Amino acid sequence: MWFSRTQLAWHVLHKEKVRLFVAVLGISFANLLIFMQLGFCGALFYSCGTLYRSFYGDLCLVNPHYETLIQPLSFKRELMYRCQAYPEVARVQGVNVGLTGWRNPETGKMRSIQVAGYDPGYPALRAVGSQGDSLKILGNVLFDRLGRPEFGPIEAMFAKGPVFTEVNRKRVQVSGLFSLGASFAADGCMVTSDETFRMIFTDSRRDEIEFGFLFLKPGSQPEEIQPKLQAMIGTAARVLTRAQLEKLEENYWASSTGIGFIFNMGAAMGFMVGVVIVYQVLHSDIADHLPQYATLKAMGYSNGFLLLILGQESLILALLGYGPGLAFSLFLYQQASAATSLPIFMTADRAWGVLLGTIAMCLISAAIAARKLVSADPAEIF
Repeated sequence: MWFSRTQLAWHVLHKEKVRLFVAVLGISFANLLIFMQLGFCGALFYSCGTLYRSFYGDLCLVNPHYETLIQPLSFKRELMYRCQAYPEVARVQGVNVGLTGWRNPETGKMRSIQVAGYDPGYPALRAVGSQGDSLKILGNVLFDRLGRPEFGPIEAMFAKGPVFTEVNRKRVQVSGLFSLGASFAADGCMVTSDETFRMIFTDSRRDEIEFGFLFLKPGSQPEEIQPKLQAMIGTAARVLTRAQLEKLEENYWASSTGIGFIFNMGAAMGFMVGVVIVYQVLHSDIADHLPQYATLKAMGYSNGFLLLILGQESLILALLGYGPGLAFSLFLYQQASAATSLPIFMTADRAWGVLLGTIAMCLISAAIAARKLVSADPAEIF
């Protein structure tokens, strides 16, 4: 019975091929809008935590008013060493961060770059690996090969020989490359020693840091140690887990800037576009086949039967429109990621979420269009 009704729904749609094509195209376009908005929003939230994910450490100390990497706030290094006295803390690592100008060695143009500085005697960033040893020489830096091309063809130049440039008007040498990636906060990143960092940022103080990463002894649980350390240092700094640190940055971009709201509003607009398109198609279908529907009602078929056919039509449209929208979105994700150096990629949750949203979009349209179908009176039509 279900299969036969589905066949009827398909034949009704397939009868008007041009209308079916327009409907599928419209749903695909609505899906494309939703996918692109969610993709950019996902890239925003994922990229803002890229640097955090690259650091080693189980817990992190930050300024109590810290919100984002683009406005880093420092605190006293002594607080980090105070935490080292706790029995469960194996060692600590202070990190300085800042934004400053990088001069393209080829064109001479300046571009803002994220800078992270730490003691190269201890590993701090996963992306750097053993290259950290080269940072022990004052003036040496590591450059992010996944940064924006406006910084210059650093990777190609490095393959040919030493690369020298200026950062905040201080001469530096690129002693190695690593892979991290751009974000909405910064177009690229470079890593230095803490001494080179203070050479670049002349107002940076030796007794202050932006991050204090704590390495716990094996078997220790960060969630259990966190409140104890927080009680020990008081309100002078905040003790955060890695997840909380990333969430702090995400909340800044989602709420304080309004960018997250804009992307979500764009996805909602795409949803509304799809609802209108599918409604127009189903409404036109009902208007053209109203005598046939009325005949079925006169033969004794209930409104539930007709509504089921209409619901099946909407489901067929949802599935037919979802595939092309997904395929084209994957293509645009790849192009946008290559053009912006941002981590724009499809996730399973997003793919399934948009599919369910597409089905909901089409069912809402069917529910609106169903009013005309239910109100059809065989006696008035004939």
